[in-house]
Amino acid sequence: MLVYGDLSWDEDTREKLGDLRQRLYALGLEEPGILRHQHLVALLIETGELAQGLADHAMSDDGEDRRSEAADLALAAAQGLAEAMRCSWDSGFAHRGVLPAARFSRLAEMDLPASIHVKLGEGHAFYALYPEAYCLSAAELRGERVRVIGIRSIGAGLSAVVAAAAGAPLPVTVRPGGHPFQRELTLSPELRRSLLAGPEACFAIVDEGPGLSGSSFGSVADFLEDHGVAPERTVFFPSHSGELGPQASDRHRERWSRAKRLTTDFRQLCLNGADPAHDLAGWVRDLTGEAVAPLEEISGGGWRHHSYAGEAAWPPAHAHQERLKFLLRSASGTWLLKFSGLGREGERAFDVARAMQEAGFGPEVAGFRHGFVVSRWLDDARPLADAGIARPALIRHINRYLGWRARHLTAPSSPGASLEALVEMTNHNAAETFGTAPRLQLPADDLAALEARVFRVQTDNRLQPWEWLVTPDGRVLKTDGSDHCRAHDLVGCQDIAWDVAGAAIEFDMSEAETESVIAQVEGADGRPVDRDLLRLLRPCYLAFQTGSYAMAAGALSGWPEEQVRLERRRVFYAGRLLASLNRSV
Repeated sequence: MLVYGDLSWDEDTREKLGDLRQRLYALGLEEPGILRHQHLVALLIETGELAQGLADHAMSDDGEDRRSEAADLALAAAQGLAEAMRCSWDSGFAHRGVLPAARFSRLAEMDLPASIHVKLGEGHAFYALYPEAYCLSAAELRGERVRVIGIRSIGAGLSAVVAAAAGAPLPVTVRPGGHPFQRELTLSPELRRSLLAGPEACFAIVDEGPGLSGSSFGSVADFLEDHGVAPERTVFFPSHSGELGPQASDRHRERWSRAKRLTTDFRQLCLNGADPAHDLAGWVRDLTGEAVAPLEEISGGGWRHHSYAGEAAWPPAHAHQERLKFLLRSASGTWLLKFSGLGREGERAFDVARAMQEAGFGPEVAGFRHGFVVSRWLDDARPLADAGIARPALIRHINRYLGWRARHLTAPSSPGASLEALVEMTNHNAAETFGTAPRLQLPADDLAALEARVFRVQTDNRLQPWEWLVTPDGRVLKTDGSDHCRAHDLVGCQDIAWDVAGAAIEFDMSEAETESVIAQVEGADGRPVDRDLLRLLRPCYLAFQTGSYAMAAGALSGWPEEQVRLERRRVFYAGRLLASLNRSV
């Protein structure tokens, strides 16, 4: 199934560097504390992006990795920030550390490409992968002779963290190429010699994952072993302690099972640490008040225990894909701490959540702290299915909500799947589901004309009935509406017609009800909802949801009850997808 996607974009190199330097200056003026540490880590992550983009730009047309003076200097700046981060973390946020201003200044004097292509670090954005965790893990290597190799994209910045914590020289970064399950390294002679200088060193290979195959990690280890580096001299820095996925080769699986792997997960880092300053509850104390009980984790569908009378009423949950969530109880009430992304991604989600609150569509939002949006948990709110709200009132509320998003959350330059990609996904997922099925087809010129009419907004992308709550005074609130348009999937930001199609499907709207949504959106936004685009996006929405629920069910073989819930919803979407495709023929 085609479900997942990578967020990437082009950036003006000088503008990005200028922004980083301005923020570095502002950081030097901030008082020590968790907020300054939060800003320091955000700066480190984006400096890692700069190093990644410059290194990718230096690659040859045939995918050969080369050394780049500019990329190395950006990586040195990231390593300097990582050293400052380690100082801040180890001191409980009391010490500033030394900021690498001179390295940024030298970089500004260099001849740089006009633009670079940046890829989002998925772990930092979605999976609570904190650079501090790699710093803690790498401390074990301090005092050894270490050569650090970062796997781009996210491994560029993380390799700087490992090098700083281990006291190692400047890392080398690589981007393995080829089939996702059979990655290989292609290195220039200079980079090859540099990498293999001193094979008696300990080689630290740094990335997030591993995923389905672990072939990125494996390709680097293959290269080292094939060039005489003893396997016991290789140490892996993954983002989790699990085994390789089902697509791993026998060679990689056997190596992984015996290799040294250093990991520190979020719970070790921020829930069970020795220093109270590192405790998540302490980060948000000024927003929530002192916690009166231990944090309660409600990730992986755990939130349903608090919202439904019993499991029979539970909606399906994509347990492996849910972001970390905790409940914090204090004298001021119960608060939801939801991981929404480190740095820029989390700040963006916070801004949307705050805007939703101010517009009356979301719960109270208290603030943002180092990856977590803090919002009020509504103990007395009920799921939509149990609230007995009249359907006309519900439809009017959905209409107003989508009209508000269309008007106030415009995102014309934000990344999102093209119509061509959505059509490709639809036909692929339909073939995977039905074997043979009518294809969604549109002449290339017509598709291009439709694409030109797309106006991207920060679409909600998650309009299922269980995503809404009703308060005792009858207010209907949208939960979790701040970040799904920048999730780890291929949809991204779309025209508001995507959400109109989604709402019509999720609430089984009649033609008249759908027209009322369209009228409200057009009245609020001033732009027409393109009917041709809406007709195209309906099967696309259904195909995406069919694939998403099929993959979620397939990942939960050890939880049969959840598989049943997910499969039931997959059938809901698949049946409507087939009907929609038949109508389009």
